[in-house]
Amino acid sequence: MRGALLIGGAITAVFALLAGVGLVWVPHDITVLDISARLLGPSAAHPLGTDHFGRDTLSMLMEGARTSIAVALLAVGIGIGIGVPLGLTAAAARGSLLDEVIMRGNDLVFAFPSLVIAILITAVFGPSAVNAILAIGIFNIPVFARVARGGALPLWTLDYVMAARVAGKGRTLISVQHILPNIANLLIVQATIQFSLGILAEAALAYVGLGAQPPVASWGRMLADAQTMIYTEPQLALIPGLAIVAIVLGLNLLGDGLRDLLDPRLRRARA
Repeated sequence: MRGALLIGGAITAVFALLAGVGLVWVPHDITVLDISARLLGPSAAHPLGTDHFGRDTLSMLMEGARTSIAVALLAVGIGIGIGVPLGLTAAAARGSLLDEVIMRGNDLVFAFPSLVIAILITAVFGPSAVNAILAIGIFNIPVFARVARGGALPLWTLDYVMAARVAGKGRTLISVQHILPNIANLLIVQATIQFSLGILAEAALAYVGLGAQPPVASWGRMLADAQTMIYTEPQLALIPGLAIVAIVLGLNLLGDGLRDLLDPRLRRARA
């Protein structure tokens, strides 16, 4: 599956470059509305045309890529930063009350989709990109906790872990020094999957008005703005829609390729 890894990596790199360039430069200022230039077709000045407010579609796409990637990346970071320690702690305390409390708490959070969590958060604090990050990040916590615990449990029965315990190392030190490095491949693959799901979730939240608010650009917001003109100006919805499809496809291919590359069982099967 090296082909999937290369294709997925290339697609992801293109959008990462698009977002990176958008941090420092965009062709046009998207906060400036030019009604006289509304709904223009592709041209040298506007390669992807303009929207119904006269904003440059390419500039909106670049800034939307920055928003979507930043939200998804930070949300995955929250999931890893909190979920992985919880999962390792639960695995180290397998069968104890602490393990039960952690996993039942994860089940409780996991029962609520990110959209429901976002509604609860925005009802209190109002809609924004920050609250979208919190909603998606909270949803990611039990995912990474389960992956970390599931990967760590079999390792606690292996000889090198038993030797570390005999040497006097505590459970926390063993989890950090011996368990975590050996489940890193699982976490990396899961991170790529959650990254793609985070982009989808951010677009969905922005579409229903719970994510990034104007003038911050978002692919979901672009879709929401274009829905009333889907028959007359379909390109306004097709461009952000295809961008979402492409980056999610690229991340999933990247995740599949990394799984095949990092999983020793799959490497032995290919050999």
